[in-house]
This record gives sequence, C-alpha cells and structure tokens, in this order.
Amino acid sequence: MPLTLRPAISADADAVAKIWYHGWQDGHLGNVPDSLVRIRTRDSFWERAAERVGDTTVAVSDGEVAGFVMVVGDEVEQVYVSSDHRGSGVAGALLAEAERLVRTGGHSRAWLAVAPGNARARRFYERCGWADEGEFDNRVDGPDGAVSVPCRRYVKPVD
Repeated sequence: MPLTLRPAISADADAVAKIWYHGWQDGHLGNVPDSLVRIRTRDSFWERAAERVGDTTVAVSDGEVAGFVMVVGDEVEQVYVSSDHRGSGVAGALLAEAERLVRTGGHSRAWLAVAPGNARARRFYERCGWADEGEFDNRVDGPDGAVSVPCRRYVKPVD
C-alpha cells in the first residue's frame, strides 16, 4: 500500500493523539519516572497534538494516519507509528523525513531523546544509523514545574 508523507492539518490531531497516547504507553510505562506518567494523562495527548500540528508530519496509508513525527530545530521530538502499521516501513520513512527536515532547517546533526528502557526504539534508531551519545537529564514541562526524566541522547549527522 502506498505511503504518503505530508504536513499535518488540524483534522489529523485526533488520529495523531490516539497513536501518540497508545505508543507512549507502550514505550514509556515502566521506563520513566512516575512524576512524568502522572502528567501524561490521556487528555494531555489530545491537547498537545492539537497544539503541535505545525511541527508535525504525518504518514498516511490507505487514507488513514499511520504514524507521525514532530521536528523542532535540530531535535526529532516524537516518532510514533500506529500499532497496526508497525513493521511496515512507516517508522523508517518518518525518521528519514525528520532527518531531511533537520537538514533543510540548516542543521548538520539531528538528535532525539529516548527512555533507556525503551529497547525497541533504541534498536530501531541504531539500525537507522543513529548513535547513542550517552545519558542526559531531559527536563519536561509539567503543570507544577519541570519534571526530570533520565534519557539517552541519540544523534545522527544529516548533512
């Protein structure tokens, strides 16, 4: 089935939120501090998906959103694929598009954060040529201030 990548539109926010919510739970529950889990409520994914349409590229397959990526500057902030489309090449296409967006944004190197215990994501990034640059403390904004989330920083030259 053909895959189309395009900038997200407001009408995509619901599909993006569903994919993000379920994918985030798959990769993060048990791998991030409880303080982060508490602020990642179901509603928070719908709010953030609607707010982040301008940073989002979606992959569409058979008329439905199969996955998405969010890029800001040199950071690939989110990469998620619907569980129905995992293993189909959607993630690789989205990550390649994210690398292109970072490059066309004038950056020579892309980076992303991944939870240390998210082994599936780490293996995927490594297969795609990303290198684990080490641990760092990712600060995530929450309603009561920033939450500290231990992460691994993955990098890849994109020039």
